Amino acid sequence: MKENIMRTIQTTVYQFSELSDSARKTAISRYRDSYEDFSYYAETVIEDAATIADIIGIDLRNTLTTRNDGTTLYAPTVFYSGFCSQGDGACFEGSYSYKKGALKALIDYAPLDTELHRIAKQLQDLQRVNFYKLTAKMKHRGYYNHSGCMHVEINSSRTVSNDTEDELTHLMCDFADWIYSQLTIEYEYQNSDDQITENFEANEYEFNENGVIV
Repeated sequence: MKENIMRTIQTTVYQFSELSDSARKTAISRYRDSYEDFSYYAETVIEDAATIADIIGIDLRNTLTTRNDGTTLYAPTVFYSGFCSQGDGACFEGSYSYKKGALKALIDYAPLDTELHRIAKQLQDLQRVNFYKLTAKMKHRGYYNHSGCMHVEINSSRTVSNDTEDELTHLMCDFADWIYSQLTIEYEYQNSDDQITENFEANEYEFNENGVIV
């Protein structure tokens, strides 16, 4: 029987800043390809979206959600998929009703976001011509997660026109698209060369000469 022989192999390790240009590119590419857990960063984006939703009169329904690490929490019901395939997007479930002073409050909270201002202004105008009585419920339907998968059911004590139904539906979908745009911005930031490099340096990753984490 051949006797097992334990061997000790020594290898030189490098900080990211010590790697060659080609090894740095390899390190960044390998990290980006293996990057899977975006849920932590998405939570922050969705929490901000929930705050903005509340300002303009949208109450995002909370559901029990399981994180990738197995922990659970109640979180706003926002469904999303992304970020490079046909059918990617975001939608949400909840309810909507008129919120007095929404436009001013939103401008105070997000003074530079003209898309949000537009949505809030059009919601305000739509409510005005409907005596501020419009309410609606939003539910997810279908197999995808983009805004077109959101069913908007209007509730009103008076008959509303088809144009009103269409406009309110479009505005809810516009807000879902805005959420997706923020998720995309955060995803691209977290996967950018600069952010990955910062992560390597902050966490003192070590590499072999080829840029593979050891």
